[in-house]
Amino acid sequence: MRHTLIVASLVGALAAGIDAAPRHFPVENGTGLEFVQVVPKTVTYRGRKALHLVAAPNVSGERTMALLTGFDFTNGVIDVDVAGQPAGGAADSARGFVGLAFRVAPNARAYDCFYIRPTNGRADDQLRRNHSTQYVSEPEYSWQRLRTETPGVYESYVDLETGAWTHLRIEVRGTRARLFVNHAAQPALIVNDVKRGTVSGQVGLWIGAGTEAYFRNLQVDTN
Repeated sequence: MRHTLIVASLVGALAAGIDAAPRHFPVENGTGLEFVQVVPKTVTYRGRKALHLVAAPNVSGERTMALLTGFDFTNGVIDVDVAGQPAGGAADSARGFVGLAFRVAPNARAYDCFYIRPTNGRADDQLRRNHSTQYVSEPEYSWQRLRTETPGVYESYVDLETGAWTHLRIEVRGTRARLFVNHAAQPALIVNDVKRGTVSGQVGLWIGAGTEAYFRNLQVDTN
C-alpha cells in the first residue's frame, strides 16, 4: 500500500512538472490567432521567421492586434520577441508602437497592455526617451489620459533600437504587472494598480497606429 502511495505521489509530481512548463505558441505561422483590424503575413525578418502585422486599411484607434484563441490568461508570465518601426507613409508621430496585451476582452473591446516606442529609445530629446515604454488600459485609460493625470508613472525609459529584435517579458499577478526588456534582471516599468483589476482574457500581439511590427517565439506560463 505504501509503495502504491509513493508511486502515485511521484506520478502526481511528474504531472505537475509537465503542467508547469511554459507553453509555446507558433505565432510565426499565423495559426491559432484571431486577427482584429490587422493584416497578417508570415515572413522572414532579419533572418528569423516571424508574423508581420500592419493595421487593416482605414482603421483608426487602438483595437489592432492578433489574439490567441482557445486560451485564457489571468496571472503568469508572457515572453515574446518583437520588432517595430514606423510603416511607410506613416505620420511623423509614429514611433513603431509594438507590445503585448493581456486579459483581453472578446474582440479586443477592453484590455491592459505594455508596449514600446522603439524610435524613442535613442532619440536626442530626453523627454522622448522617457516615453520609451508605456502601460495602457483601454478603453478607459489611454496613454493620453495617464500622461495627463499621472505624468511619468505609466511610462519610462529603456534603451531600444528601431526595427531590431527586442525581447519583452511581462509578469502579471493580480493588480501588479511588470515589464522586462531584453532579458534585463530588473523591470523597465512597474504597474501596481492594473486598471481593469484581476480579470481573465486573451493574450494579444498588439500594434499601434502607423506601425509595421513583427512577432515570434511567444511563450506563456500561467503558474
